[in-house]
Amino acid sequence: MSDQKRLFLVDAYALIFRGYYAFIKNPRINSKGVDTSAIMGFMNSLLDVIKRERPDHLAVCFDKGGSSDRVDMYEAYKANRDETPEAIKVAVPYIQEILKAMHIPIMVKEGYEADDVIGTLSKQAEKEGYQTFMVTPDKDFAQLVSENIFMYRPKSFGGGYETWGIPEVQKKFEVTDPLQVIDFLGMMGDSSDNIPGLPGVGEKTAKKFLAQYGSMEGLFENTHELKGKMKEKVEANKELGLLSKKLATIMLDVPVTFNAKDFELEQPDIPKVTEIFQELEFRRLIDNFTKTFAVNASEDNQSIPETTADTKATPKEQVAAGAGQFSLFGSNDTSEATTTETSSGYTRKTASTTSHFYQSITSNLAIKLFLKNLMNQNSVCFDTETTDINPLAANLVGIAFSWEAGKGFYLPFPEDKAAAQELIEQLRPFFEAEHIEKIGQNLKYDIKVLAKYNITVKGKLFDTMLAHYLINPDMRHNMDVLAETYLNYTPISITELIGKKGKNQLSMRDVPVEKQTEYAVEDADITLQLKEHFANELDQASTQKLFDDIEVPLLRVLAAMELEGINLDKDFLTSLAEQLNSDIKALEGKIYAEAGEEFNIASPKQLGDILFDKLKLVDKPKKTKTGQYATSEDILSYLAKDHTIIQHILDFRGLSKLKSTYVDALPLQVDPTTGRVHTDYMQTVAATGRLSSNNPNLQNIPIRTERGRQVRKAFVPRNEDYILLAADYSQIELRIIAALSEEETMIEAFKQGEDIHASTASKVFNVPISEVTREQRSNAKTVNFGIIYGVSAFGLSNQTDLSRSEAKDLIDTYYETYPKLKAYISKQVDFARDHGYVQTVLGRRRYLKDINSRNAVVRGAAERNAVNAPIQGSAADIIKIAMINIYKKLEDGNFKTKMLLQVHDELVFDVYKPELDSIKTLVKTEMENAYQLEVPLDVDLGTGNNWLEAH
Repeated sequence: MSDQKRLFLVDAYALIFRGYYAFIKNPRINSKGVDTSAIMGFMNSLLDVIKRERPDHLAVCFDKGGSSDRVDMYEAYKANRDETPEAIKVAVPYIQEILKAMHIPIMVKEGYEADDVIGTLSKQAEKEGYQTFMVTPDKDFAQLVSENIFMYRPKSFGGGYETWGIPEVQKKFEVTDPLQVIDFLGMMGDSSDNIPGLPGVGEKTAKKFLAQYGSMEGLFENTHELKGKMKEKVEANKELGLLSKKLATIMLDVPVTFNAKDFELEQPDIPKVTEIFQELEFRRLIDNFTKTFAVNASEDNQSIPETTADTKATPKEQVAAGAGQFSLFGSNDTSEATTTETSSGYTRKTASTTSHFYQSITSNLAIKLFLKNLMNQNSVCFDTETTDINPLAANLVGIAFSWEAGKGFYLPFPEDKAAAQELIEQLRPFFEAEHIEKIGQNLKYDIKVLAKYNITVKGKLFDTMLAHYLINPDMRHNMDVLAETYLNYTPISITELIGKKGKNQLSMRDVPVEKQTEYAVEDADITLQLKEHFANELDQASTQKLFDDIEVPLLRVLAAMELEGINLDKDFLTSLAEQLNSDIKALEGKIYAEAGEEFNIASPKQLGDILFDKLKLVDKPKKTKTGQYATSEDILSYLAKDHTIIQHILDFRGLSKLKSTYVDALPLQVDPTTGRVHTDYMQTVAATGRLSSNNPNLQNIPIRTERGRQVRKAFVPRNEDYILLAADYSQIELRIIAALSEEETMIEAFKQGEDIHASTASKVFNVPISEVTREQRSNAKTVNFGIIYGVSAFGLSNQTDLSRSEAKDLIDTYYETYPKLKAYISKQVDFARDHGYVQTVLGRRRYLKDINSRNAVVRGAAERNAVNAPIQGSAADIIKIAMINIYKKLEDGNFKTKMLLQVHDELVFDVYKPELDSIKTLVKTEMENAYQLEVPLDVDLGTGNNWLEAH
């Protein structure tokens, strides 16, 4: 890089929208319910630029009021844009406040767009000898590129940045001069800005015209060379073309001034910025920010001045772990917590700044006195420290206990298994005491670890992770996040003790006991404090009963299921892998024959080039942000009906994924000790209340294809004395929506035991049920299930052989047939708009922050969730009740039969054959009577020597 001064101009809204949509599938919601995605995304991008480039000068440019000149020229300019999402409206004032605190100039001018402000400043800076980098993904800026003006474009998916100078623009747009980009945009138009362009002229044609005629004007001077309809269209739309060119031209005369001194990148007001980040609950971003502006943050660049913030450290009363062995039995009050103000001016409590008393218990006398004190408590938080995150492979290193904030105790465990068992036996009375409440964070893990030592955790449980999930389901629930959010406390990081993941990572066993004590007891102490906080909030959120009656009892059920695991026929999977290899090879041959050449089918780029450049399967194929053809499954599925090669590609992808995800992977996930597969059920992932299966995910095994179904054949009983039983709720979501909507016609059909899809088809198509065709039933089935998910005429036509208009007529007729169902859907949306949430039959809430958004797309998604969440969530709640009741009956009856799996509406059992009849009756009764609805619940049972047979 030359010695020229460098100016970076940031296109604010481009990066704000980019940040918002980067998190659209997993938005960042803080404890106050604020969607902070756009702020976080923007700040990550801004700090990334500063860290990478260390610019001399920097400014952030905003729109204000849009471009009045362009609207005067063309009233429809940008008129097609949706309302700005609320999250972005909320974000902008925060971002501007942060920028002010960072001493970064905000450049904005009423009646002008950021493009124009950036264009004007770029040209002014160029005249003063600066290199200017326009930070934006917007291709329109390419017209401004010159010897000293560059585009600095963020790549998709966090892939860094690319710099576009004159050569890159020439190559990208196939022009000789970047100014021709204006002609290019004017010819082809821009749907996002509602610039009309020339009718019939797309990207390829625009490039061709520019190569031949050099400009828009050159094209109009030579229309006599054009032929047919293209000649007619171009000649008839000359004014529109010239107008489009004007609309696409970035203005260079905005009344703003580049003042070099004002744009210098200064040291920010770190305390002020971190105060705002703290309010927004940006934990990692605070670290990122302080590192970015730390002294000598970049060894080769000293443009960031040294911090001037004062360091006001308040000494803390630090009690060394293990000191004062017997003070644990006396009164050693901890004083009020003190905090340290860091160089950032930001305060958050930590172990090193907070007075506490954490003690390790090692001598026999100390253990004896500790146990006596422990048994006198009514409520105790405990936390296991182990050698592995997998509870089945983990051995105890120690257990921490806390029953008073700021105090706690740690029992280190010997490595010798017999000695460890001897020590845990001394704790058995505590763990099995019914009168002592046990508190923990992710207690299921601790319960599974203790089960290896033949210890059962009895008594009332309080799991802070589960509690927070019910209070704020959209937030993350790990302890560090909860501690920082609710207690303003940053716990000791595990990496401080054992290092980062990798071959050099230590085991907790390698860590000195003093450090183990600080780390482990802190976890127990903080979890205890969180419990006190969440106990009140559960009641305020009206989810206490759900917590006590469903989620906590289910925790024990899931722990037992996970410990049990399921038997796997590895030999069968080996043979299935060979069959899949053969199938995949055959599909490859067909695809190569249809393509006329061999290529890497798994490469989206090569695939796109074959389908859309070579075979030209569609006129205007979609492209990704990186410029290559989009070949995602939804796009290819839409084309599969008309093109055999695409169906073969989808089949190839499906079989390849099936093989790698399940057939090859499952044998590797068999536990070496038990010889079984042990999935992990997550209670705190899905906002609807559904369970998630992980390591391996047994809920996503595809069952719509023959090969997918065969994977279930690999799951078998424990031995020949057992048989698998699958119990499946029949159409539970339809039954729930019928009951909640009080739609008598549908309710009566269920009560009469009719085929609900045939019954619906009979009414919708106005034919006797006996005359309903297979196609009519299939279409009715698609609508029945689609209604729950807000299916549109477009979506229905894609899923069936119906045209768009036929699909619309079918949906309209459906709602006429079931008017109460339509009324229920409206009522749910209205309730969500008024309350900000919807709830299941058991009161589980799904919060919908975007339900009143003015952005139609965002609001539409929230409206669909308003209808779907109570249905799907109620089904999840009902099967959870059934699981709890069945587990209790199996335990009370001392049955050998075990419940193994839950796959949404299905339960799988390993049944001891002599118990089969009793178990069938028990399971069917408990599932069908788990919750009383106006519609009867119906359960289908099946048995077999593998899961496929049973299902």
